[in-house]
Amino acid sequence: MTQEQTPTPDAAPDTTAPEAPAPEPKSPIEEAIAPGYAFEGPALELGGLMTGPDQLSASTIRIPLAMLNRHGLVAGATGTGKTKTLQLLAEQLSAAGVPVFAADIKGDLSGIATAGEANDKLLARTRSVGQDWKATAFPVEYYALGGQGIGIPVRVTVSSFGPILLSRVLGLNDTQESSLGLVFHYADKQGLPLLDLQDLRAVVQHLTSDEGKADLKELGGLSSATAGVILRELIAFADQGAEAFFGEPEFDSADLLQQASDGRGLVNLVELPNLQDRPAIFSTFLMWLLADLFHDLPEVGDVDQPKLVFFFDEAHLLFKDASKPFLESIAQTVRLIRSKGVGVFFVTQSPTDVPDDVLAQLGSRIQHQLRAHTPNDAKALKATVNTYPKSAYADLGEVITTLGIGEAIVTVMGEKGAPTPVAWTRLRAPESLMAPSAAASMEATVKASPRQAKYAEVVDRESAREILAKKLEEGAKAEADEKAGKPAAKEKAAPRKKDDGNAAGEIVKDVVKSSAFKQFMRTAAAEIARGMFGTARRRR
Repeated sequence: MTQEQTPTPDAAPDTTAPEAPAPEPKSPIEEAIAPGYAFEGPALELGGLMTGPDQLSASTIRIPLAMLNRHGLVAGATGTGKTKTLQLLAEQLSAAGVPVFAADIKGDLSGIATAGEANDKLLARTRSVGQDWKATAFPVEYYALGGQGIGIPVRVTVSSFGPILLSRVLGLNDTQESSLGLVFHYADKQGLPLLDLQDLRAVVQHLTSDEGKADLKELGGLSSATAGVILRELIAFADQGAEAFFGEPEFDSADLLQQASDGRGLVNLVELPNLQDRPAIFSTFLMWLLADLFHDLPEVGDVDQPKLVFFFDEAHLLFKDASKPFLESIAQTVRLIRSKGVGVFFVTQSPTDVPDDVLAQLGSRIQHQLRAHTPNDAKALKATVNTYPKSAYADLGEVITTLGIGEAIVTVMGEKGAPTPVAWTRLRAPESLMAPSAAASMEATVKASPRQAKYAEVVDRESAREILAKKLEEGAKAEADEKAGKPAAKEKAAPRKKDDGNAAGEIVKDVVKSSAFKQFMRTAAAEIARGMFGTARRRR
């Protein structure tokens, strides 16, 4: 007889949830870098941290919004993605309510006003960096330097532009620059408004004429030969079409500090026609805008977010062959404008394009690929690597030369004011169109802007040219009368009126109507307070 086996009861079902897979351990590079970008306050999202070629971690690289007025640099060779990085930053600043100014050199940035177009390649990239991509359009205002283009015309008076920046545009040497400063000084003192290039030419021609010899002699440091050089350069400059950039109504830089009706910051884009023909005008005009903002904006100290972020594209044009005093003025402007709540990002090919005094003030750095095909390239690469903090990557120079399009080396100023670790970053994609907006759409935006009515029509009021022409005409008439033997007209004494209580009012009316009073008011309106770069505004 076989022993009967006792059946075992059915086992109770296991209701314990399966254990979640343990997270993959962070690489030593991620461990060293990621904590430096764990900010508490609002920040712009740049992209995902890479630990090596095609090795993307889950950590995110960011820039604190409150630190953007510590300025920055976007650098890299042509075609490496600098414009898309600028577009990415502008979008997020606008979304945070921060106005942006940028030069749209190639027209690509105009696409910020149009929602982007999705495709499989784009979405695969955005998913890889954890970006919840949504096609979005942003509020844009289009400007055109001198009105040469689709945008709202932007002009500046010669007087406000100042002798230092104008000397830079004209290519004058130090002696000629000093002499041009004397011409501006003379015009200021004589109440001769310099609104356009014709006004400035008229003043120089007056000083070199027989009628102006006495005035020229009083200026002392201005020789007739130097005045002649300045006059020739002004004529050549005007022949290049530069007349359109100068005049009235003068652009008010405060118009850049605007928000759209939905609270997003306005992205101000200025079109730069024929940049290759006038590179100096472009860079010096942008410098004038910065100096004008510096003059007008109040001190605000450290703020939670900047009042404006200014992207200074093709920055090498500003610094190339610049004099030492000019570079010192740039460095001083960049250093001091931070306290006005304005952040400045210089955009150029290599960090070596920016002088050390300026580079030292740039808290955030986004470095796209640099190439080392020539000995000069290799030298620039070595100098670039030496400007970065110690890196967790074995060979930072090799990383910079092997970066893919849309990748960059990043270090920013953290919330505590210390630089963050150097991070190889795969950048997020812009959510607006990465191509120019349609011309019809841009024209409609310009037409609907309240600033189009403010700046569209050229104003030609009486200025130095008309005043000097009138004086010359009066002098010629007096000389003709003298030769004809006509006695000078004598003013008849007006009978003294009885003071009946209205006499004072009548006297005031007579004075206000007099040509002398009108000239005095013109002189007072033209009184100049010159500051950084010799730029100025009429006293308000």
